[in-house]
This record gives sequence, C-alpha cells and structure tokens, in this order.
Amino acid sequence: MSTILRTLKNLRQVGIRDALHQMHNIGDTKAGTLIGIDKFGNKYFENLQDELPLRTRWVDYKIGNSEFEASDIEPGWHAWISYMVDKPPTEDPILRTGVRKWELPEHRRNLTASRGAFKTYSTVKPKITAWDPTNIATRA
Repeated sequence: MSTILRTLKNLRQVGIRDALHQMHNIGDTKAGTLIGIDKFGNKYFENLQDELPLRTRWVDYKIGNSEFEASDIEPGWHAWISYMVDKPPTEDPILRTGVRKWELPEHRRNLTASRGAFKTYSTVKPKITAWDPTNIATRA
C-alpha cells in the first residue's frame, strides 16, 4: 500500500478514472510510462523514479474479470516484467526473432483449476465394484 501523498500525486497524474481502475484491479495507484501493448491488449508500464525497487514494472490486464494470473502474459513480456531482461520485447532483438521450432505458434493460457483443465480418465475395467443393495437376493 502507498502513502496518501503518493496516492494523491498519482491520482493527479493518471486521472480519477484510471486511478479507480487501478485501485479496483491492483489495489494501488501507479503512474508511469506506457512501454507497450501485447497482442492480447495488456498494457505494460514502467516508472523508475517514484516506485520501490523491483516494483517499477506492472501490467494492466485487458481481461475484464478479476482472475489474473501469470499465464495471461506472453513469454517475452513475462521475461521483461520479471526483470529477466532489461529491454521489452519490442526493443530486444532476441525476443523479436519470432516463434522458434519448439514453441507453440499461439500463446495459451494455463487452464489449471478451471473447466478447461486436462482430466485423466481410465480405460481399464474396475477391479472392485460398488455395493448394490438390490443384488442381495442373488448372492444368497
């Protein structure tokens, strides 16, 4: 959480609409430079002067719901926002090389703990059957 003076300063810089949007989504007000937008519409910001160390980069998700997770970010942008690389994917020549042979052509979201998650199933006949009260007469 930030101080009241910092919040008021950021409110003046970004405006009331963006400040309320940030408070709803990330619980803090931040003002910074727009670095880029990925193909999903996520906006990436950076502020090196006013923010605490390792909190200078942040993302404003395009998705309207409140279920944000790291897999909503493309790999190149994830490397930048996690401080693995210094330049964003729009400026880094290594990250602009495109899709490599071993990469998926389209980024997919992690579907763990959702309806789209992979579920295993068994094709083997069960060795133990459940008790059925109607079969009592047939056993005796």
